[in-house]
Amino acid sequence: MSKQITNQIVMVRPVSFYFDTETAANDFFQKNLGEKRDVVQAKALIEFDAMVDLLRSKGITVHVLQDSNQVMDTPDSIFPNNWFVSMEGGRLMLCPMWAPNRRHERLKFLGQLVDLIGHDKLKVSNYGPAHEAQSKFLEGTGAMILDRINMKAYACLSPRCDEDVFKKFCKEFGFKPVAFHGFQTYEGKRAAIYHTNVMMALGEAFAVVCLSAIDDLTERAALVKELQGDGKEIIDVTEDQINNFAGNEIELCNADGKRISKTVNGTTYNYAYLGDTLTDLSWGKWLLLCTVGRLPSVLTSTIGGSALGVKDYQFAILVFAVTLAVSGVGLLIYRAICRRHERKQQEHE
Repeated sequence: MSKQITNQIVMVRPVSFYFDTETAANDFFQKNLGEKRDVVQAKALIEFDAMVDLLRSKGITVHVLQDSNQVMDTPDSIFPNNWFVSMEGGRLMLCPMWAPNRRHERLKFLGQLVDLIGHDKLKVSNYGPAHEAQSKFLEGTGAMILDRINMKAYACLSPRCDEDVFKKFCKEFGFKPVAFHGFQTYEGKRAAIYHTNVMMALGEAFAVVCLSAIDDLTERAALVKELQGDGKEIIDVTEDQINNFAGNEIELCNADGKRISKTVNGTTYNYAYLGDTLTDLSWGKWLLLCTVGRLPSVLTSTIGGSALGVKDYQFAILVFAVTLAVSGVGLLIYRAICRRHERKQQEHE
């Protein structure tokens, strides 16, 4: 039986990470803050090594591939999931990439990947050169979100996710295609979201998705129906949250089966999406947060919304004011707990 989460991941250590003008043409999440390339690279390296250490400390097996800028400049090589998709049984899809400089990554790292998987197990489907020649692209699990248990593939169609290639992949690997169009507000206009995994993520029991990014209400309803039909709890995030990479997540587990949610956030310099936080949760705590922990917001929004519906504005204002006050107290308590935790860590170190 297929598994949705894993205890092993592949990461590429950055060697020449910086604002990529090629991919920025339709990736509006990138921000060029004008820092020098060597400064950006140094920050990325520190963050990468810290993340690898943190993941390994949680019992996750991290396979680190080594990049080199001596032959080809590949600033986005830290995102290897865009150029290959791995399946159980050693099946491997090599993906057609929109930006020419990203096509070099297949040549650079395929040897290391083959050594990692094992030559005797490998079955390769190379979608790369032939589809690139037709200007049709499908950038791996950046362009697609795979539900490996229910065998569904979710895709936000864009210049980097061609519908024909997406359907071909689904047919070959046995997935049901669920396609839609996602948009973000960029310079006052609605622009296509370049990758599905910046607005959507799947865990075993939940789906994080920015539903407001799907302007077509029919497509939005169809997506919700698919997720709810599989029993997924839908965590609806806002456009502002996905601009801070709240949608870019992966659920992992260690060798003992303990689940770890890795949330990929914007870094301080926000050129791209190196992760910086881990939340270690047992099933009981996770379930408590997703049920009881959400009750106050559900109740206040229901009561306040009902008051607005009958034009009882005074009561609605009162409800939201009380909610704001309680939230403020909760924030103060949270910060106090965090400070106490930090002091304990410092004392331990």
